[in-house]
Amino acid sequence: MRNLSPAVKHLIIINVLFFLATAMLPFDLRSLFAVYFPMSSEFKPFQIITSMFMHADVMHLGFNMLSLFFLGPYVERSLGTNRFLILYFLAGFAATFLNTAVNYFSYVELSGLLPPEAIDYLLEKGRSLFLQGPNAHYPDIHHFEFNLLLNQSTLGASGAVYGVLIAFATMYPNMKLMLLIPPIPIKAKYLAIGLIIYDLVFGIGSFQGDKVAHFAHLGGAIAGFLLIIYWNMARLR
Repeated sequence: MRNLSPAVKHLIIINVLFFLATAMLPFDLRSLFAVYFPMSSEFKPFQIITSMFMHADVMHLGFNMLSLFFLGPYVERSLGTNRFLILYFLAGFAATFLNTAVNYFSYVELSGLLPPEAIDYLLEKGRSLFLQGPNAHYPDIHHFEFNLLLNQSTLGASGAVYGVLIAFATMYPNMKLMLLIPPIPIKAKYLAIGLIIYDLVFGIGSFQGDKVAHFAHLGGAIAGFLLIIYWNMARLR
């Protein structure tokens, strides 16, 4: 790892250590450190930061850390360590903000479809119902969706990593990257455009069974792009 830039190296180490702690400790760190919707009884302000270092599984961790490993050093060496860290964490915060904002509109809509007593019950008892898993009984789909919104957490470095990826593509749009699957070269700008379209389609479509926080990805991407424009670092040679 000696060719890694300083911040990237330490971010990868911290993420891996968090993942190992999650797997090895006898209590559930993921439930504590993942971020919940602010109206949930499980929400804690520190989760906005800690959720950026939590991952659901090895594949989730591996994808984010490989992206950071290959692209992060270019971005850090171009911006400097301080600006890189600002970009990384602001992209992570923007990811949580946009995902929460989208969920808030769903919260308002669902609140209008449920009687007040049902909302009060789910705010108080919904967590235990959620922990029963897919076999839990709900009166209708609106009760289920409202409780899912309150008790389903979001975690991962994906929003911050998307900020780094989009920053890279904005600074070096014509640099070719080698995809893993399929193993073909593609210019950074086309990869960035493809990922944004993918997240827009799946985020707006709300496909059944899709547990990816697509709007969190988009929030990180927007922050990464805007910071590079603000710093006048676009289209470097």
